[in-house]
Formats: sequence, C-alpha cells, structure tokens
Amino acid sequence: MNKNTAYFLLRLSMGINLMGHGLARIPKLSVFVEGMTTGFEKSWLPKPLVQIFSTALPFLELIIGVMLILGFKTRIANLAGATLIIMLLFGSSTVENWKAMGIQMIYALFFYVLISRVEDNSCSVDQMK
Repeated sequence: MNKNTAYFLLRLSMGINLMGHGLARIPKLSVFVEGMTTGFEKSWLPKPLVQIFSTALPFLELIIGVMLILGFKTRIANLAGATLIIMLLFGSSTVENWKAMGIQMIYALFFYVLISRVEDNSCSVDQMK
C-alpha cells in the first residue's frame, strides 16, 4: 500500500510540474519561442528546428503532465516524459548549459523510478474498470 501511495504522489508531482510548465508558457508562447531561439543562437542546431521544438514543447509538457496527473496511459506518458527530457538534455549539451543538464538529470531519475515501478500505479484512470 505504501508503494502505491508513493507512486501516486510521485506521478502526481511530476504531472503537476510538467503541466505547470506548459500552462505558464502557452499564454506567452511567442516570447518563450523567441527566448529559446536566442538561447540557442550559438548552438549548431538549425534555427527552424529550435523554433519548431520550442513551439511544441509547452504543449507536450501540458499533455504529458495531464496524462500523469490522471494516470491515463501512464506507461506511455512516462516514456514520453523521459524522451522529452532526453531531447532537452541533448539541446542543453549543444549550448553547454551544464546547470540545466543537472536539473534535467534529476527529472530523468524521477522518470526512471516512475517507469521501473509502474506496477505500483494503482490509483489511476488506467486502473478503473
């Protein structure tokens, strides 16, 4: 029972975190995209790719966050979240943003726990029958 509760609380925490990122960025999307594009000017990544990714990012965060909060398609949501973090790590490495990468590695660790303990996911939409 404690494992199920712990899983629920961690899943909910990650969901709120990601959803919050998305909700904060979507209303000021153009400012966010401009900031990301400026931040990656010294990167070898093509500017259009940075713009496309930074435009999609808040919506991906929102969708993955809501899925985690609800426990809907939890395994897929966790894999999507982990993949998103890998993409962020890759991007951060191109501009040598080691501080951001440290934080992103913490997210990666949380997703490791969520993925490896998905059998503890008992309080979720997935478990409703």
